[in-house]
Amino acid sequence: MVASTVELRNIAGTQAAIGWAGSHTVVVDRPCGKAGGAGIGFNGAQLLALAIGGCYCNDLRYVSHELGRDIDELAVSVTIELDGAPLVATGAVLSVRVQMRDGDDPSPIIEEAWRICTVANSLKEAFPVEMTH
Repeated sequence: MVASTVELRNIAGTQAAIGWAGSHTVVVDRPCGKAGGAGIGFNGAQLLALAIGGCYCNDLRYVSHELGRDIDELAVSVTIELDGAPLVATGAVLSVRVQMRDGDDPSPIIEEAWRICTVANSLKEAFPVEMTH
């Protein structure tokens, strides 16, 4: 079993929080005027979208490395759909565009990275997570 732990603490003088894992940090906040938010960091839905997209970007690199193929350019966009009270994520759509350095079709890398994407696979148990390209 593998475990990953992050820590979060309030940022003095604000109602935002700073989160970290090792030497990496992220600021978490609400939009300006919402429950004391100052808009200085990501909200929960944005963090969820970043988790999906970031994990997938890493998996694209893992797969391309394993196959000995270089990605020249990639673009990933994630939209989280929210509904209800309390507000919950009801779906996510990831869009991907990959250009290989050799100009070949990136579809096998795109599909394999999606198949192994830890965050997307974890969330699919809770709500639909889709990918388009």
